[in-house]
Amino acid sequence: MKRITLPERPDWQTRAEGLGFTWHHDSGEPYWDDATAYEFSLVEIEDGLEAPTAELHQMCLDLVDETVKSERLMELLEIPEKLRDYVADSWKRGDPSLYGRFDFAYDGRGPARLYEYNADTPTSVYESAVFQWLWLEERIADGSIPAASDQFNSLHEALIARFRAIFPMGGFVHFASDPDFVEDRQTVRFLEDLARQAGLDPKFVAIGDIGLNADGRFVDEQNWLIQAMFKLYPWEQMLRDDYAEPLPTAEVTVLEPAWKSILSNKGILPLLWERHGGHPNLLESYFEDDAKASALSAAHVRKPLFSREGANIDIVEAGRTESGLDGGYSGRAILQAVHEAPVFDGRHVIVGSWVVGHQPAGIGLREDAGRITSNRSRFVPHLIRD
Repeated sequence: MKRITLPERPDWQTRAEGLGFTWHHDSGEPYWDDATAYEFSLVEIEDGLEAPTAELHQMCLDLVDETVKSERLMELLEIPEKLRDYVADSWKRGDPSLYGRFDFAYDGRGPARLYEYNADTPTSVYESAVFQWLWLEERIADGSIPAASDQFNSLHEALIARFRAIFPMGGFVHFASDPDFVEDRQTVRFLEDLARQAGLDPKFVAIGDIGLNADGRFVDEQNWLIQAMFKLYPWEQMLRDDYAEPLPTAEVTVLEPAWKSILSNKGILPLLWERHGGHPNLLESYFEDDAKASALSAAHVRKPLFSREGANIDIVEAGRTESGLDGGYSGRAILQAVHEAPVFDGRHVIVGSWVVGHQPAGIGLREDAGRITSNRSRFVPHLIRD
């Protein structure tokens, strides 16, 4: 694994705009980095990333199966008591999952180490599935990378196939997000397009426009019944919203399913460590109020159970604290052992490894000058070269 630099493609921003990738810059700062890429060998991809992704995903599914049978574990993960049966039933029914993303520290030399699992509302799917693949094709065409270069990236095809598997008879599916947050809305537009290619009939509804009819069923702003819905909206909020109580009887299929509320919780990190301590892809982790957490008192990363994009994360080391952006996340937290993300040319990089259904489907990389990856960290494409 190595970081390489290339001349920027002269028209990449125009190309991005034309494809709807309008968040390639954020507040004037580049989000997509067209002058950099990470190069992997096939062995690094297959053995170093793909295999651990598959193994960890199965470990997570085993943890869900255990958790839905345990009030103690549901309590530890702060699943609201009134909706624990709803979460458990979604697992027992086999409600399908669309996708998720593991975030790893990986340098091509040691094992990938799990930082967290973005199991419910993972973003960067468009840039991973589409724009970095176009980057690969155009770089091969202009001769700036070898013609035999490849990419670990079947996301586009895998997501279409997964939509078909979830809805084999086709049909009408709502897609919901905050319409005013550009990245979320464009990401959902991309998923709507994939659903359309899978033979579905997608319709967007703003999260704030979803209501209830007299029968306790969810409806959109035109009073159309919502029977199936993809939502880019986290379960920890949904389970606490005013409309949470009708969920068990509303007869709606939700993507991601309610059992993903278990996995989209930093509390799975100490639970995985408790069950698989010493596993080469895990980092030592404990709930903050666990007596065993004293083992990490001198150096640790503190993560709230519910947080995203590095918000409200603290790195405590040598008596000093480095904090991520304040996203307003508070409450209970876990402590995780400090494990530095690899640094290439002064940039810390993490690998996001995607799962579609239950299969690894590709990677996307983010890098930052700081140690905590945030929503301002740059997305960097990759290639496989042997």
